[in-house]
Amino acid sequence: MNRLVLPLGLACLALAHAGPAATWLPSVRRRLPALAGAGDPGHVALTFDDGPHPGSTPRFLDELGRLGCHATFFVLGELLERHQWLGRRIVAEGHELAVHGWGHGNALIAPPGRLTAEIGRTADLVRAVGGVRPVWYRPPYGALSLEALVSARLRGLRPVLWTVWGRDWEEAATPDSVLATVAAGLRGGATVLLHDSDHASVPGAWRSALDALPALVERCRLMGLRVGPLRAHGVPARISIKATPPFPTHSNDHFPEPVTA
Repeated sequence: MNRLVLPLGLACLALAHAGPAATWLPSVRRRLPALAGAGDPGHVALTFDDGPHPGSTPRFLDELGRLGCHATFFVLGELLERHQWLGRRIVAEGHELAVHGWGHGNALIAPPGRLTAEIGRTADLVRAVGGVRPVWYRPPYGALSLEALVSARLRGLRPVLWTVWGRDWEEAATPDSVLATVAAGLRGGATVLLHDSDHASVPGAWRSALDALPALVERCRLMGLRVGPLRAHGVPARISIKATPPFPTHSNDHFPEPVTA
């Protein structure tokens, strides 16, 4: 019996560490609408990941300015450190900076302690650049771990994923495919995930999201929905996630693949 104690203990630790990652599954996110970013039924939250990048993010800012709407940008610390002027422009134009991590690493395979340091380092940089303490945290790949959840909480960050995405990181993505993918789940209260950078995807992948943006905003407005950042979305300030599922899944769920969320 004693020989089983150590393996069983290690298995429990592994489950506690990786359990929150089940929130990547659509069926689990549906059971946790606050984590998915479900908000005001008259509003759609527009969010962008993986920037800021000088070759693409300014184009999104220009288009958002033309469209007259604001968004939340989940930034990578390693890029924000290099392009602080761009972070300042994001804030100056009325958008919101949020924490995506320092680099685009998977929380589930990070050595112990790294996430805590990197989330804190990124949050401090966002505050220094933007002048406001960040509120939101979204992990790369949407892969939450127990350490990520605890670290985010300690820094006063609210984890939020998405209710619908555009799959704009894919090599075969087009503006039409991005719009169709988002539209399939677009409704009041949705949090939309797109990317303003190809830092973690195929070169130029951001173009499909940029070109889909006008039609996406127009569709929301035709549905009578306002478009804006997470700060205007009415998402609860705190959530609670159990670290040790099992979570039920459906046959159409898939475990994480190489995506760039």
